[in-house]
Order: sequence, then structure tokens, then C-alpha cells
Amino acid sequence: MKPTMLSTFRWKRTFIAAFLPAMLFTGCSDQLETTYTYRTQVPVYMEVDAFRSMEVGATLAKPLSTTGKIYVYGDYLFINEPQKGIHIIDNRNPSSPKNLNFIHIPGNVDMAVNSGVLYADSYIDLLAFDVSNPQDITLVERVENVFPHMFVDLQQKLFVAYKDTVVTYTDSQRDRWWYYEDKATFNNGSSNGGPSYGQGGSLARFTLARGHLYAVDQNSLRLFDVKAADKPEFVSTIPLGWGIETIFPFDHKLFVGSTTGMHIYDICNPASPQEMAVYSHVTACDPVVVNEKYAFVTLRSGNLCQQGADLLEVIDIQDPYHPQLLKSYPMQNPHGLGLSGDHLYVCEGAYGLKSFKVADVMNINDNMLEHLKNKKAIDVIPADKSLIVTGPEGICQYDYSTPDKLKLLSCISTTN
Repeated sequence: MKPTMLSTFRWKRTFIAAFLPAMLFTGCSDQLETTYTYRTQVPVYMEVDAFRSMEVGATLAKPLSTTGKIYVYGDYLFINEPQKGIHIIDNRNPSSPKNLNFIHIPGNVDMAVNSGVLYADSYIDLLAFDVSNPQDITLVERVENVFPHMFVDLQQKLFVAYKDTVVTYTDSQRDRWWYYEDKATFNNGSSNGGPSYGQGGSLARFTLARGHLYAVDQNSLRLFDVKAADKPEFVSTIPLGWGIETIFPFDHKLFVGSTTGMHIYDICNPASPQEMAVYSHVTACDPVVVNEKYAFVTLRSGNLCQQGADLLEVIDIQDPYHPQLLKSYPMQNPHGLGLSGDHLYVCEGAYGLKSFKVADVMNINDNMLEHLKNKKAIDVIPADKSLIVTGPEGICQYDYSTPDKLKLLSCISTTN
């Protein structure tokens, strides 16, 4: 690994292991050494020319190995398999979803759909696919070098990619292992004679609004003009500061979550977002969803967030230039969240899925409707036909027509 990588990325020491406790010995007795094994992704260098020669496009359906971002468009569910591509699911009947095909996209993490065109990142490039006929998917555009934060040389001939790796080490090697852990952390649109957008989750880094695609990386917002859906054009980059994580559109505004707060941007002129305010909080992972009056933000501690608290915050955004914290509620380890009318769904990671009635924002803790403790939940989309919940074990859908009693409709399980 080149030394420059230490300044380019956030590195940390993390050990995830299953092992038998080591027995301790004293004096001249032999010491039992423990072996640790974990699966992770490590950074590797890739040449641009080699990357662009890789196969891209639709292949036969295959089982879901791991889950990433989720996205709903019409009767179809799009499921990202991190760094590999996107599964397309026929979801006309949420009780019996059908795996249609898989779009192979090296380096893919995020996605959005506009008028039958799927936008997907592929490492340093943005790809556009015509998915109006899911049985005949074609690549219609490649916009090159629009995610330059991945480059590691000034000539833009080399960038960093990620490789699935199983690492094994012993106690004596323990302090030698360092690795970078990437957090791929990615809504609504209306046709009304205009563009037709899909719906992403609260962890989305891509979103569509007012004829534009907005994409965030760790420190900037990138704009694309997509009024001609199959011809995305890069417009500009807006610096945001470090720790940017998610993006959510609402009412001609963008709400950008970061590890240190929430940025609010006015997009009345969609090609020129204007900062309205920055609401700051303690350092913690931070997805956000909003309605006309309030922003609901989850703050999460843990490995990826370095520090912080486990909270649900309610922020008054009726004056978007001066957002005010109304109240904080303790949570266990909240991840993504979804809002449907007066009902809020909070993913608590390994602790399950919680639903709340939030008509009275000052007493949310007294209005929890249900807690599904046996469902590991990372993100959620309250879609038209079902509540779609993603987690490490797969994608599950629920009938949520009765908000205080979710009814399981189906699950697509991962093979890992």
C-alpha cells in the first residue's frame, strides 16, 4: 500500500472476529495464540483504461449476495449489490416478488431512476441505462471522470477500487492490520406531465429533483442536468465540507446529512443550489427525512461514525434559515428511517425495526406502535404498495395499511 493512501482516506483499526477465549499461562508455560478471521473490503489501485474495458450491462438474474441501497420505481424494486451492480425485481405483487435480471456495474453503490432511465455510479463515471423495458436493458450514456474524489494521481490515470477480502491474523500479528472501511451510505418525484422519478431510501447519496440529479460524496455536491433523461450532463460541484453522508429532497429544498449536522439548500433554481442553513450536532452518522414542518434525524454511534450518540432528533424547519432542535429521543443504534404521513419507521440495526406515531413530536417516546426485534434493519422505504425494509439478511416487505400492526408479505434473503 502506498504511503499516500494514509492521507487520502480515513483509516482505522477494527477487529471483527469469532474466536475461543485464549487461556492465560504464567511462568514458562506455552501461550495459546488466537486466530482471528473477518471479511472486509480493502482498497486496491485500478487503472482507468482497464476499468473501462470491463463488461457492463444486463445479465441473467442471480441470487442476492449482499444488500446495499434500495430504490423503487413503478412496479420495480432495484437492489444494489455493493461494488458489483443492481438487481431488478418485478414487484407488482409484493407478496411474491420476482427476480428479473442483474445489471453488472463495476464499482456501483448508488442509483436513481428518471423517466425510465437508471443512473448509476461506476467508480469514477456516471452510467445511464434505458430500463423502460426491464427485459431489454441498454447502456445509453457514460459520463466520464465526474467522481474525481476516487483518483489517486494528478494525471487521473489511477483510482482506488475495493476488493472483497478475507483476512486472517493471529495475536502476534494483531497490531499490524490496518484497513479502510468504506461506508456506502441514498426521492420522490411526480409525473404531472413532467419527469417521472422513483423513490430511494434515507441512506441515499443520489436523488432527483426539478430536472436534475444531485449526488453527494464525502465532501461535495455534484449536479447533473437530466432534463433529457438519456443525456445526463455534468453541471458543477459545490463544496460542502467533510463528512457528507446522505441527501433527501423536499419542497424545492435539499436536506444533506453529514457526520456533524444537516445542510439545507434552496433549489428553486435547480442548477444553482443556495445554502439556507447548517444545523450542527455532535459527531455521528446522520440520515434525515422531512415533512412540511419537521426534520427527523437519526444520530448513530459505532465503528463507522467514530463517536457520537444514539438519538432521534426532531428539528423545526418551518423557518429553513433558522432550524431549531425541538427534542431528542434516545435510541439503541438507529440507521435509516422513513416517514409516511404521521408515522415514522426507524431502523435500529441489529435491534430491529420500530414504528412511531409522530403527530405529537414532543411525545414520540410515548407513541411507539410496534417494535420488530427479530428483523435486522438498515434502511426503509414506505412505498405505495408496501413498506420495504433492507438489512444484512435481505429485503423484506410489509403491509403497513394498519400502521400499528405490520404484516409480513415476503422476504428476499441474501446468500451470505
